[in-house]
Amino acid sequence: MRAKHLILTCFFFFSITTCIYAKTFYVSGVNQITMRTGPGLGHKVVDMVSSGVKLEILEYRKDWSMVRNSTGKTGWVLTRFLTEEAPKSLLVERYKQENERLASKLSAVEETARTLEVQNKELTEIAQKYKQLKDASTGYLKLEIKHKALLEQSREQEERIQRLERSIKSEVKFALLSGAGVFIVGLIFGMSTRKKRRGSLLS
Repeated sequence: MRAKHLILTCFFFFSITTCIYAKTFYVSGVNQITMRTGPGLGHKVVDMVSSGVKLEILEYRKDWSMVRNSTGKTGWVLTRFLTEEAPKSLLVERYKQENERLASKLSAVEETARTLEVQNKELTEIAQKYKQLKDASTGYLKLEIKHKALLEQSREQEERIQRLERSIKSEVKFALLSGAGVFIVGLIFGMSTRKKRRGSLLS
């Protein structure tokens, strides 16, 4: 029975030790505590641990617990100076760091917002200039179309004028030639008539 009871006790103790293993505890209640080579005041001091320091529990006991600090050093400390609750000073420091982080993030967000506002203003100005250029180009295209139409009308008018000039020149030449022909024919006819009159007078 004793052996069975001892086995159960060891199993229970091992279960508790296993559950507590790797848990994070903090030094509380004093400014500093000693870390020793063994569980007792008669063992050599290997380090001094300040209040608020985070320790990893390697073996948890009622009076003394084996711990490991952030540098990897192991030793035994009094269990009554350990607590699972983070010290208020450490919480204050955490909140302060978190507040600084959030303030920095907020500042970055505000800077991004200002940058986006400037970019949005620039994009609005570009959009307005684009609209103005588009409207101006539309008016220019309309003017260009009218200009081409006027040039075409002018070319057609010029061709008409040239045709009229050629026609008039042809008519003038024809009239001149016709008048000259009539004049020559009349002249010849008059000369022959005169000759006939002279011949009749002489006979």
